[in-house]
Amino acid sequence: MSAVAESFAKPNAVALSLRYALRELRGGLRGFYVFIACIALGVMAIAGVGSVSASLSDGLAREGRTLLGGDVSFVLFQREAKPEEVAFLRSRGTLSAAATLRGMARSADGKLALVEMKAVDNTYPMLGQLTLAPKLPMADLLAERDGAFGAAADPTLLARLSLKTGDRVTIGSATFQIRSTVEAEPDKLAGGIGFGPRFLISEAALRATGLIQPGSLVRWVYRVKLPEATNNERATEAFIADARNAAPQAGWEIRSRSNASPQLERNINRFTQFLTLVGLAALLVGGVGVANAVKSHIDRKLEVIAAFKAVGATGRDVFGIYLAQVVLLAAIGSVIGLALGAAMPFAIVGLFGKLLPLPVVPAVHTDELALSFLYGLLTALAFGLWPLARVHDVPVAALFRDTISSEWHRPRASYLVFMAVVIALLIAVVIGLSFDRRIAAVFVASSVVVFALLRGIAALLMTIARRLPRTRLPMLRLAIANIHRPGALTPSVVLSLGLGLAVLVTITQIDGNLRRQFLAALPDQAPSFFFIDIPSAQAEQFDGYLRQIAPGARIEDVPMLRGRIVAARGVRAEELKPTTDSEWVLQSDRGLTYTAELPKGSKVVEGEWWRADYSGPPLVSLEKKIADGLGLKLGDEVVVNVLGRDIPAKISNLRTIDWQGLGINFVLVFSPNAFKGAPHTHIATLTEAGGKAGDGKIIKEVADAYPMVTSVRVREVMETVGSVVTNLALAIRSASAVTLISAILVLGGALAAGHRHRVYDAVILKTLGATRLRLLGAYALEYLLIGLATAVFGVIAGSIAAWLIVTRLMTLSFVWQAGSAAGVVAAALVVTVGLGLAGTLLALNKKPATVLRNL
Repeated sequence: MSAVAESFAKPNAVALSLRYALRELRGGLRGFYVFIACIALGVMAIAGVGSVSASLSDGLAREGRTLLGGDVSFVLFQREAKPEEVAFLRSRGTLSAAATLRGMARSADGKLALVEMKAVDNTYPMLGQLTLAPKLPMADLLAERDGAFGAAADPTLLARLSLKTGDRVTIGSATFQIRSTVEAEPDKLAGGIGFGPRFLISEAALRATGLIQPGSLVRWVYRVKLPEATNNERATEAFIADARNAAPQAGWEIRSRSNASPQLERNINRFTQFLTLVGLAALLVGGVGVANAVKSHIDRKLEVIAAFKAVGATGRDVFGIYLAQVVLLAAIGSVIGLALGAAMPFAIVGLFGKLLPLPVVPAVHTDELALSFLYGLLTALAFGLWPLARVHDVPVAALFRDTISSEWHRPRASYLVFMAVVIALLIAVVIGLSFDRRIAAVFVASSVVVFALLRGIAALLMTIARRLPRTRLPMLRLAIANIHRPGALTPSVVLSLGLGLAVLVTITQIDGNLRRQFLAALPDQAPSFFFIDIPSAQAEQFDGYLRQIAPGARIEDVPMLRGRIVAARGVRAEELKPTTDSEWVLQSDRGLTYTAELPKGSKVVEGEWWRADYSGPPLVSLEKKIADGLGLKLGDEVVVNVLGRDIPAKISNLRTIDWQGLGINFVLVFSPNAFKGAPHTHIATLTEAGGKAGDGKIIKEVADAYPMVTSVRVREVMETVGSVVTNLALAIRSASAVTLISAILVLGGALAAGHRHRVYDAVILKTLGATRLRLLGAYALEYLLIGLATAVFGVIAGSIAAWLIVTRLMTLSFVWQAGSAAGVVAAALVVTVGLGLAGTLLALNKKPATVLRNL
């Protein structure tokens, strides 16, 4: 039986330890404020993130039918459902059909804007509320009157084109009167991010535009609301199975109310995990503060511990008393954090409820709070056991001598085992309950490595200071001696400051690279425009027209279809087990193309490209990372469904793709004969040779000559994506602020923990003739040297972490942000020296007589 178990096996041992622990805490919590604050901050971050995520998940689950627009949705790209397919769906419940397509809206004065058209029928919306201003019946809103179809537009479109309600616009061959504005759509989230403002019209109006051509990128959505008598999960699953059996090659993407927006839910889970790891980082940083606070508390209680031992208490008894104190204080900090975290979803809904695009249902989630409490307790124990356990074997005489000279020893093996069990349990909880265990495992391994490196840096810094030749400058000599003397602050300061700096540098480098990628200048070779829905019969003519209106511009043109991977290696797509970074390719229809030549920006890394005159069975080229993620290799068969027909193709080669050039490229590229006879459109890019001065002119002339072609300005798309990235970066910075606050608290706590020894040093040195100014200078140099060495490590470690995240997880290019790194170093030095000198001034103000009398 371990020493801890034997102690608690005694009659009333736990009650006795708890009674003495509470008695000692009657005098207040002096010295434990940093301990409690660090645990509270970390627990608050984890509990808050978990509670908000659970409230959002509850909202998505509760509003699943509304978000989807029915109980089951069937999505088809580039083709409408066949009459027999529509009849089957209509036989099972109420059916509502909608279609989405991008187009160019033109105002009366010639202004143009990209819009996301959504054509609906008379039953829309079957569920939820469409909010219009002014409110109109759907029949009146969308009806054709006086040669114009009715429409409701996003207010953004009115602002861009300087329109008002009642004005007219043209899209393709149809004229529309804007009769209302769309303030909220019940099913908007299920459709993903759009690159233009919403334009709500009728299905007849969409057909009147003339934009629906063979191969046009139209997304048809058929929603079915089941009868109330069969409105349950079992009936829903049976309906989906029947639909697949009735039309096995339909190629539709099927969603039920339980997964109305699977990609959104996955992104929420991933982002929640990231923010939870940020909260854990705050807890780990706070753990250093726990260790400092416990050690400082033990230092202050040496006389009390000696008295306990003098009257017969064993080392295990003393350990039990102070272990009970640590658990109680950890519980206090955790409860404070739980209260703040549990209130977070209520606060968010109360403050921003009307602005939130997501359905958040605030509630107290006891499972998330219990997990957060466990994190707080385990972290406090993991970091507090080491200084607690070393008390066991220190004799009473040594404890009294320890007032001046520390004689700490390694704890007994039984305590080390206890600590190892706690740490193993903490790691198991972190990894076992995470959404992506691989990322959680990397986080744990990185934390261990960073702690080990920081301890090594502290030891190296003390060794270098110890071996430096003695300088004749008294202040510098004293500063160097303080770095390596017994009981030096170096290990505590390096740990607390180094962790906080590493996190801060990581966040600033990631933020800088995201802003550079999405908000700064576009790549030099990035195209200026994308043109989509070019009729294949007019592709060559359109290419010549672009060269005419934009001489000198570089133009690329490729055919484009939409298809869905339905099987690979003989395994159905639903049964494949892709990696997390490749599963997206199976979730919906993907853009496909065929070509005889290797696309620009691609490089074959395995296999060989097919001959230009190849006419055999269909071949396909896959992006290398996707193939690896799906477990595919050369020669494997991939089956894609295009326009309701399954097309098998063998993998001929694997490619790497330069996505950052923003040119035309596809994950799946087929041999020229793969889609022979299939209706499709073309997509083209135009890269201007000299700036964007002619952007407006090009858009207008293309819209005049080819009204069915949609022009997409690349810069506007990047700004849309950039706004999303900016919001994510803001959330990351806000969450990471908890870690930084913890780091500052821990640093302050570490300096406060050494205050007692600083007082003795200052008194002795002042007695020997040292002036206040010289002591301040020596201490400032000490903090500056420690802070500078730690800052160098923080910049290196944080930069490496940011590089890995940006290049491996985000698959973006990385450029080291020297300015932000320099700012972090400067801030770290200011904070370290400032906090250090603040504590030093208090020590220098102590009267020598008072201190010397107690030596």
